[in-house]
Amino acid sequence: MVDLFEKLRMEEGALAKYSHLPDDYFFFPKLEGEIGPHMMFNGKKVLNWSLNNYLGLANHPDVRKADADAAAQYGLASPMGARMMSGNSVNHLKLEKELADFVMKEDTMLLNFGYQGVVSIIDALVGRKDVIVYDAESHACIIDGVRLHMGKRFVFLHNNLESLEKQLQRATKLANETGGGILVITEGVFGMSGNMGDLTGIVALKKKYNFRLFVDDAHGFGTMGKTGAGAGEEQGVQDQIDLYFSTFAKSMASIGAFVAGDKKILKYLRYSVRSQIYAKSLPMPLVLGGLKRLELLRTKPELKDKLWTIVHAVQSGLRDRGFHLGTTKSPVTPVLFKGGVGEAANMSMDLRENYGIFCSVVIYPVVPKDVIMFRIIPTAAHTLEDVERTLEAFSALKGKLDSGFYRSEELVSVTKEM
Repeated sequence: MVDLFEKLRMEEGALAKYSHLPDDYFFFPKLEGEIGPHMMFNGKKVLNWSLNNYLGLANHPDVRKADADAAAQYGLASPMGARMMSGNSVNHLKLEKELADFVMKEDTMLLNFGYQGVVSIIDALVGRKDVIVYDAESHACIIDGVRLHMGKRFVFLHNNLESLEKQLQRATKLANETGGGILVITEGVFGMSGNMGDLTGIVALKKKYNFRLFVDDAHGFGTMGKTGAGAGEEQGVQDQIDLYFSTFAKSMASIGAFVAGDKKILKYLRYSVRSQIYAKSLPMPLVLGGLKRLELLRTKPELKDKLWTIVHAVQSGLRDRGFHLGTTKSPVTPVLFKGGVGEAANMSMDLRENYGIFCSVVIYPVVPKDVIMFRIIPTAAHTLEDVERTLEAFSALKGKLDSGFYRSEELVSVTKEM
């Protein structure tokens, strides 16, 4: 037997082993100033490509006013209590109704947070006899929800319909034996690779197999589809998604989330999702702010158009310069290099300190050991000048990487070397 805390001190987690790197620089960095493409980092002004502020709503004057007015009128305490007990309001109901209409579903349920919402929805949907089949590259909230499942689960290779069908065959056999049902879980847009889940292919399998489909579309809501209703609308299968989920933390630039679907199933979830039953209701400023944000999504299509102007400029510009962006079909723009952790750290520091560009760097275990990913998140607030500056910087980075400039076992200060 060991002391629990002593064990934790000895066993570094996958990311904790990098905690010796400079505080607040690579991990937990502090970006300061008005939210937008140009912010302050480490005492310097940087061009920022690391905010999920897709439509630029974080500092939209109408949004700022709605947030301020709601906070002045209600404060952050109202409504006081869990939604089921004393925390309901006409505004919560109004936002649910408008969200349901926007994503073309019968009903919607508000959630306080996306992560805990997904975990709790999965817990409410399936029991010991049921089977979950999920995409291998699902977000951590899905993985954690699946881990809590007391029944059987099968994982299929990312976006691989042949693999999915094999797992559905196994799941069907098991469900027939247990008397349970099957839940398939995937994403509308995968947040790291930027590719879309093959929703068209998945719903086609409903003709052969009896399952329900739950789609997490956090990165697709507001960015994909003719009206911005998401990846399901983009692929023409929104009506065949049984439960559609999204968070407010991306296109809506806020806090909160929702799940939408059949009215009877949503009623069941309202009485079953433990993270909402036992949590204080979403504060009124976030609800009223959500109504204003949704109004802008509906009435200002130029915001999404501007976003895609920047997306096309960034992605085509990088590809023209020989960069590998993987299989992205969304605003998420992963720029992939070959290299190790030391090279990733030096490249990131060079980009920030000498080119004035802040861009999140992703390393193992999120990506394979020999891969470095810089994830660019274009927004409607960026300009074509921002794009051109970034293209030039990444070309310079690539040349240095190819020449071995960043090769080092230890973190070095590239600012001193230049």
